[in-house]
Amino acid sequence: MVRIEDAVVAKLKKDNHNFEILVDCELAMKFKHGEDVQINDVLAVGNIFKDARKGDIAPDLKEVFGTENIEDIAKQILQKGEIHLTSDYRKKLIKEKEEKIIGMITRNGMDPRTKAPIPSTRVELALEQAHVHIDPFKPAEVQMEEIIDKLRPVLPISFEKKKFDVLVPAQFASTAYGIIKKYGKILKEQWTQTGGLKAVVEMPAGMSEEFVDKLNKLTHGDVQVMEEK
Repeated sequence: MVRIEDAVVAKLKKDNHNFEILVDCELAMKFKHGEDVQINDVLAVGNIFKDARKGDIAPDLKEVFGTENIEDIAKQILQKGEIHLTSDYRKKLIKEKEEKIIGMITRNGMDPRTKAPIPSTRVELALEQAHVHIDPFKPAEVQMEEIIDKLRPVLPISFEKKKFDVLVPAQFASTAYGIIKKYGKILKEQWTQTGGLKAVVEMPAGMSEEFVDKLNKLTHGDVQVMEEK
């Protein structure tokens, strides 16, 4: 159980009344997002307040919630209400979302001048240079278009796709198939009489070098990968 002095407020307005609880910030967010967290571990104190910082206990719980059970009411507040985040936890969420966005750009994008993938360190620097604001609560996919528009003045990016004809010997075919599905979309596939795999694969250009490298390492160079022009 979190100490009261380290707790944050979670609150819910219901039937024109305010209801607040004191909670562990990180555990409360995990509970809200459906993770397996015990409500007793989330709560700093077993009370429902109308003003948690003043210590004013909320009246009329049964009338509003249909129960006086503290845990059941606390669950409703967490699921339907608002959780005040600590600055450290907000920074953590932003960092996690930033890392996801950087990963999406480096996997799917490339420098249109060189046709080469963009290093993650370069994307991170560009985010800083372009003063990009990352919303910790909005899905990365939803933010991507706006972020890319802000990045382009300082970091040229294109999201072209490449196609490859791949031929993998039989002894590596089953493992290679998993790699191919992970990196790209299989447009055509054919299993040869000897058990080898022939495939046409489409993927974001920025992932192509890593894809070819993975297949070469798996097969010790005994693979044919030809880019379609």
